[in-house]
Amino acid sequence: MLLPQPLVHGRLVSRYKRFFADLVLDDGREITAHCPNPGAMLGVREPGQGAWVSWSDDPKRKLAYTLQLVEQDGALVGINTLLPNKLVAEALANDWIPELTGYATVKPEVKYAEASRVDFLLTHPDRPPCWLEVKNCHFSRTPGLAEFPDCKAERSTRHLTDLAAQVAEGHRAVALFIVQREDCETFEACADLDPKFAAGLDAAARAGVEILVYACGMSTETIRVSRRIVWTNAHLTAI
Repeated sequence: MLLPQPLVHGRLVSRYKRFFADLVLDDGREITAHCPNPGAMLGVREPGQGAWVSWSDDPKRKLAYTLQLVEQDGALVGINTLLPNKLVAEALANDWIPELTGYATVKPEVKYAEASRVDFLLTHPDRPPCWLEVKNCHFSRTPGLAEFPDCKAERSTRHLTDLAAQVAEGHRAVALFIVQREDCETFEACADLDPKFAAGLDAAARAGVEILVYACGMSTETIRVSRRIVWTNAHLTAI
């Protein structure tokens, strides 16, 4: 996926009110950028961190700049939570995720369960339907380890229960974590910040939900799903 070009480099001053970030660009300009990430952004919101923003000339926009990447310990980290579904759609179309190839149709945003929409429904006449839920991950406190979530994630925990219900119906269900960074080799649920989610992930895996974690190749020009990394609780899965 091509990022909006060209990206402009600067330094974070403050991220606040969830959707705003103040920066000083390398040329000295002080700007306020839209921050497309409603989460806690732990580790990628610190004053002084390098950051990359895109610019739009759309007159309807209140803020011309959008925060896209933050530098953490030498790594580029994608913080835009609108991108993972687009990255997965691109990966499915190009068969970059071997575990999810061979389906005839891919439908986004399909209603299921009582009050949820699954990110993708994959179907084929000769296979059970596959309900695919995508989660964005950028959090890393330990070198090489990606974690999710970085704050309470009640909605994500409910999605795991919904996926498990699909397995009980004889369908296939997958929770796919997209790590928008390339410096991680393993993945864990963040039990200290959200023990209910961590327990829910284990329970979903025991119920037959497949847990996949894919890291991305990152640059200031492109992001793409690149390789599977290890979920350290993978011994619990039924795959």
